[in-house]
Amino acid sequence: METWFITGTSTGFGRILTEKLLQRGDRVAATVRQPSALAELKAQYGDHLWVATLDVTDTAAVRRVVDAAFADLGRIDVVVSNAAYGLFGAAEEVTDKQVRHQIDTNLVGSIQLIRAALPHLRAQGGGRLMQVSSAGGQTTYPNFSLYHATKWGIEGFVETVAKEVAPFNIGVTIVEPGATPTNFGGGLVSAPILPAYDQTPAGHVRRGVFNGDFPIPNDADKIAQAILESARQHPAPLRLALGSDTYADVRAALVARLAALDAQQAVALSVKADA
Repeated sequence: METWFITGTSTGFGRILTEKLLQRGDRVAATVRQPSALAELKAQYGDHLWVATLDVTDTAAVRRVVDAAFADLGRIDVVVSNAAYGLFGAAEEVTDKQVRHQIDTNLVGSIQLIRAALPHLRAQGGGRLMQVSSAGGQTTYPNFSLYHATKWGIEGFVETVAKEVAPFNIGVTIVEPGATPTNFGGGLVSAPILPAYDQTPAGHVRRGVFNGDFPIPNDADKIAQAILESARQHPAPLRLALGSDTYADVRAALVARLAALDAQQAVALSVKADA
């Protein structure tokens, strides 16, 4: 039996992972903003489900809840940083308040969760950290600039942490799901619309999202199962690309960046200091 700690478990991947783990007999420390969201699962699984209310933008609460989970449950094998949402709007459209909340939730909240978990994972001799990112952690789409800022940021942080904690037997994986029917689109927070962007790529993407024109090719249950299976891979994969769209989009982005870098080789080498 394993014990997992997962944030953002009321809906989406967090909820599906929680259900799958409980069904196979594992224990889950689940955090939600509204405890009633897991009342049915708590009634069904009892002590196998540990529930705490948590807003990941509250750093003191993050530390308090993580400490309590390890104190109550003992060893926690896998910590999943999943709580996040998407802010939808061109960079000029989003409000200052929206910018701050997006960063505090997706980036700072994830950073502080990982920082809170690390001392416990070291003390118990190892474990696994999983950060749920997205294809948008390596690619970009108009109207998602702030969302991308947080996902690119957390990927840089987590990739660095992986190098720091490898000597402590802590495996680290960045999970990158593609478009999946988990109500992500319905949960988007939208910015005030500026007419100037109507006939721009931002406007085209806005209409496509609102009209449901973009394909959603992935199966949420299969993605959750792949995440569970990856937790037993050793060594831990640093990145887990999940979805045909993720593979295609991330590969295209990486190939384009490599081509752009190679095209600048001469100028890159030209600034070397003289001997």
